[in-house]
Amino acid sequence: MNTYQKITSKNGWRLNETIMEAFLNNYQRDDIRKTHLFGGRYENIYLDEQHIPAMGPLIAEATHHAEEILQLKNLRAGFWFNFMPPGSMTTLHTHDDDDELLSAVYYVAVTENSGNLIIYEKSNTPAPRKIEITPVAGEFIFFKPDVAHEVSRNNSPQSRLSIGFNFGQS
Repeated sequence: MNTYQKITSKNGWRLNETIMEAFLNNYQRDDIRKTHLFGGRYENIYLDEQHIPAMGPLIAEATHHAEEILQLKNLRAGFWFNFMPPGSMTTLHTHDDDDELLSAVYYVAVTENSGNLIIYEKSNTPAPRKIEITPVAGEFIFFKPDVAHEVSRNNSPQSRLSIGFNFGQS
């Protein structure tokens, strides 16, 4: 696999509206775990299939793609939501904290200028190569967990919703 791989979801376009609605109905509840508080916004919001039953087919599809990319079977998928109101951005980070083998982002709701995924490809030069990817609703971007990445500022008047994934051995 190169630095990243784009895959258009076969099911996402049917699920995105339902996922967005369920997310908005649940994400502010007191019993929902949230982490990575930066600039007054939690970057990671953990809702599961109990809160959003429509996630089941999307998780299965994401896991299937990850298994094909890695040529492995029986992967487990962990996921979280990233909700970016206007003016928000996601700080530079990687996903190689534990036993992750592959990471991905899936786009539920994006509008023009709602923030691009910026990944930094390691190279033989002193500085990594910067790759900027414009998000598309219904699309997955898969990348290695040690790839540094961030999301540029949401300069649109609407909130953006994406789902981060990490895949590891079951």
